[in-house]
Amino acid sequence: MKISDTSSQDIVLTPAVGRKKLLVIAVVIALLLLAWITVPVVQRWSQAQQSVSAERLRFADVIRGDFVRDVTVQGRIVAAVSPTLFASQSGTITFAVDAGDTVTEGQVLATIDSPELQNQLLQERSRLMSLQIEYDRQRIANQQEVLENTRAFDSATISLKAAQRELDRSQQAINVGAITAVDYERARDNLETAQVMHKHAELDTELDNERLDFELQTRQLAVEQQELLVQDLSRQVAELSIVSPVNGIVGNLLVDQKTSVTRNLPVLSVVDLSAFEIEVQVPENYVGDLALGMLAEVRAGSQLQRATLVAVSPEIVDNQVSARLRFDEPVPDGLRQNQRLSTRIMLEEKSDVLMVQRGQFLESGSGRLAYRVINNIAYRTPIVIGATSLASVEILDGLSAGDTIIVSGTDAFDDADTVLINN
Repeated sequence: MKISDTSSQDIVLTPAVGRKKLLVIAVVIALLLLAWITVPVVQRWSQAQQSVSAERLRFADVIRGDFVRDVTVQGRIVAAVSPTLFASQSGTITFAVDAGDTVTEGQVLATIDSPELQNQLLQERSRLMSLQIEYDRQRIANQQEVLENTRAFDSATISLKAAQRELDRSQQAINVGAITAVDYERARDNLETAQVMHKHAELDTELDNERLDFELQTRQLAVEQQELLVQDLSRQVAELSIVSPVNGIVGNLLVDQKTSVTRNLPVLSVVDLSAFEIEVQVPENYVGDLALGMLAEVRAGSQLQRATLVAVSPEIVDNQVSARLRFDEPVPDGLRQNQRLSTRIMLEEKSDVLMVQRGQFLESGSGRLAYRVINNIAYRTPIVIGATSLASVEILDGLSAGDTIIVSGTDAFDDADTVLINN
């Protein structure tokens, strides 16, 4: 029996030369692509002196914008007006209010009982009335003396006129031989005597009137002096009632109720809650930059309020200087004495400045070096910085807008000129 083979089912195939060529071309392309990718990496590896993971670094772009140099400090709300009231005289004090009470300007807060002062006022008022009566009596007496002086002067004037007429008649009589020369001389002597008496009466009247004026003026000055004394004592008695100089609340009662106090002893304080200021403590390295009139921002809760620097202490205490800020806008509601607020003082503001985010690179490079990143390689670049703020650094030279630099610490680079950044 003959077994048949499978020759009838076989198919003759021609060699697949074209597929081999395609395979070879694909392999060549893959090798070229791998070389294109790996050659730059190898080149970067060959250029870099150090290699650092990007996860350990922070980057920032150099930009142009408005640069604000500022200092952020903690502020404390203080009352701009918080007067302390003092005892004007010695005595026993009686308070009419308690600590925390709301008061208005002019309201009586306390009274001081001083019997000695009140009695002295009564005595001086009585003395004033006595001096006033003496003055009136002197004025009447002066008028009487003036009348007497006027009467004496008028009598001398009449006598002078009579002597003049007698001399005229004697002159006419002697001309016709009616009288002797002795009688005529007697008439002339009488005229001269009358003239002298008239002159003395005039001088006496003037001097006596002047004396009377001085005496009356002396009495008047005594009255005025006593009036000033009574006014001063009246003022002191009025000050026994201590009144509030402002609208606000009573701060602290510095002495107990019904306590005997001495003059000029502080007894209570009043706080004006309508006029708040912010007291800040600024580090001494910023003292040279502070100037009155600088603007500031105060954050009170969710509100941002503008303020102005109005006072700077001349003394540095514990490496800090005290300064005062005043709100430029109405005081926000809800503020309380000694409340803490975040305060930002604008030390300097520049427009169109080349700047970059502030970072640890300033300390690592002493502000003279930065690592500029190009194609995952950081190049050590000398820079010149200007003003610095808490958020930004002004770049004067060495970088351009759009450059990317490493702003984190670069101490791990060991001052390498190039550093490869691994992603």
